[in-house]
Amino acid sequence: MFDYDFKVPEQKRVRLIIHTDCKNEADDQFAVVHQLLTPKLDVRGILAAHFEVGQKRYPVGTTAQASLDEINLLLDLMGIPGAYPVRLGSSVPLKDVRTPSPSPAAEFIIEEALRDDPRPLYIGMQGSLTDLASAILMEPRICQRMTAIWIGGGVYPKGNQEFNLMQDINAANVVFASSMPLWQVPQNVYKQFSVTLAELQLRVKPCGRIGEYLFRQMADLNLCLADNPDWPHGETWGLGDHGVIAALMEEKKRWDHWTMLPAPAVNPEDMTYIHDTGYRPIRVYSVLDARTTLEDMFAKLQIHFGGKG
Repeated sequence: MFDYDFKVPEQKRVRLIIHTDCKNEADDQFAVVHQLLTPKLDVRGILAAHFEVGQKRYPVGTTAQASLDEINLLLDLMGIPGAYPVRLGSSVPLKDVRTPSPSPAAEFIIEEALRDDPRPLYIGMQGSLTDLASAILMEPRICQRMTAIWIGGGVYPKGNQEFNLMQDINAANVVFASSMPLWQVPQNVYKQFSVTLAELQLRVKPCGRIGEYLFRQMADLNLCLADNPDWPHGETWGLGDHGVIAALMEEKKRWDHWTMLPAPAVNPEDMTYIHDTGYRPIRVYSVLDARTTLEDMFAKLQIHFGGKG
């Protein structure tokens, strides 16, 4: 769909499901576009996540739909409307760790995981874990057929309050307790993907309708939330969801970037980690290559949309 002067060998490509709370703030949009422009990733579908907890800009129960509408807008601005399956996730968090919240997104995860395809399957969780946890509760066999990459959770070893975890602590505890391979990109790591608005004005805004939109929606939200004392920061932003792309694109032998640790449980009262759970080990990142990842995004936007009005 987006061609380059190089080819990614088919045996190096992987399947990816994008799961995104795309209208929560302004970084998911960049990550979704970058993933769609990356030929190593065979994107199988894009799932719209809720961001119900702690947000004040949308009526209760409408945030997943807002994410879905934003995904479809991005596809239109890229000139590829309808090119990928887009599915709606649950509008609410799990009520407990035993009961799924069925949704088209959870059904899509199960369908793709059980598909007969020899290529590895990953799901990039760029927000709440509700739909993945629901899929696990609905069909536990998927745990042996895919790997989850989650942008979320507090800093190890103690843990702390963190937005994506806050959205559904029950779902996090379901995923942590499962047997699914999990790569976690916690808060201190995803914050390494920092950009300035001037940088985006120079390198993203000129890249066609999609570049103009990516820049403008972030600049506008920066003003809309100006009265918030802690975030955003005025002239910088974090593109933390790019941790999914960084983890999938980096050299497989960058063992210095992560540690295998027993999965914790999460204390619902303060979102700290409970260790000594006996759960299976998960990959916990301590660093990712932000420079290479962000430069790759700028290059791909320029190649495909540079100079286009």
